Amino acid sequence: MEYAFWIIIILYALNQGADLVLELLNYQHLSKYGADIPPEFAGAIDTAQFTRSRDYNMAKSRFNFFSRLYNQIIILIFIFGLINFYNEWILGWRINDVLHGVVFFLLLIYAKAILNFPFNLYRLFVLDRRFGFSTITFKVWFTDQIKSFILSTIILGGALAGMFWLVSFEYTRNIWWLPVWCVFFLVTVFVVYISPNLIQPLFNKFIPLNDRDLNHHIKLLLDKCGVRVSGVYTMDASRRTLISQAYFTGLGNRRRIVIYDTLVSKLNQDELLAVLAHEAAHTARKHVAKNLLVLGMLSLIGTIVSFIVLRHDWLGQIFNLEHSTFYSQLVLLSFVSSILCCGLPLLLNTLSRHFERQADRFVVKLMGSGEALANALVKLSVENLSSVNPQRVYASFNSSHPAMVSRVRKLRHFYGAPK
Repeated sequence: MEYAFWIIIILYALNQGADLVLELLNYQHLSKYGADIPPEFAGAIDTAQFTRSRDYNMAKSRFNFFSRLYNQIIILIFIFGLINFYNEWILGWRINDVLHGVVFFLLLIYAKAILNFPFNLYRLFVLDRRFGFSTITFKVWFTDQIKSFILSTIILGGALAGMFWLVSFEYTRNIWWLPVWCVFFLVTVFVVYISPNLIQPLFNKFIPLNDRDLNHHIKLLLDKCGVRVSGVYTMDASRRTLISQAYFTGLGNRRRIVIYDTLVSKLNQDELLAVLAHEAAHTARKHVAKNLLVLGMLSLIGTIVSFIVLRHDWLGQIFNLEHSTFYSQLVLLSFVSSILCCGLPLLLNTLSRHFERQADRFVVKLMGSGEALANALVKLSVENLSSVNPQRVYASFNSSHPAMVSRVRKLRHFYGAPK
């Protein structure tokens, strides 16, 4: 078991070290090439503004590096220094086994959130404010944290309680991988499809779009896409940020379009319609459902593997647990699985970038040209100080969208080119 322990340590160090190296590579790439204006952005941004964009992305890269390093140190301290003490402390509580597991995980989640408060505060009130994005007040931030705390306790607490009950229940304990996976999948569906209409209104105000002409053109666009929505809403995003965005949310007859109030004034009508057409394409092509299916398949495999591993005391022996409880082994399994699943970000982001390209081609086919979407992407990239051409290997693992320079070039010169 000692050999297994050191193999895990070495692989974990290599995995996390690779993540930090990728962040450093992207930082060096930004430092060397980040101020060079691509031809696709010529005329839309001046050198000073593009240099400011470079500086912002370099600052974010530094932040990400130290934030990742900080979180890894916290994880290592807990796994190798505190897990036995924490496990024994929880076992000392006079509650049943299901509540032991729920409390074990909820307290860990709360502790991690509290330990990350300094980084979150710095990101919102120093970094993003320095570059003119963050508009959130401390009162709004604090209120958001309280709401998130309550919602997390209810949703995660309920899901954890259901999972631990299924693991211990006499009729499911020998096949708990199946009902536990069902619970996980249902919670995922809730988060993806339902919670935006139930939970987001607790944080933001959603007002029906009052521009009748724009509403009319949006309806015509959606009819062409074959997508139905219950309404088009603007969200008071400017209470927290000046970054612009639009998205589809909800399921079936409750599906709706949400447009940040910061977006409408930045794009002309054709550009805004092109952005919405791109978002509609994800619905028309069933990209969310396909992502959900992939996630469901991966989680099913993960649940079966967890069932096999946790039936034995392998992890308890490798990490010298004094009392090898189910929930302490589950934490150790999540630690080990972070090594085994190191290739998943590459796989999932590759799939996501494929869907984004499909949505771009959908817009070109629908509107007859990619120019409006290309112009919108350029404007939004400039306004949001986006990293338009990140380091390629870094982007492969970390970017869910193709590089902006590549997207704009293809929209103008490839997708819309005559066949």
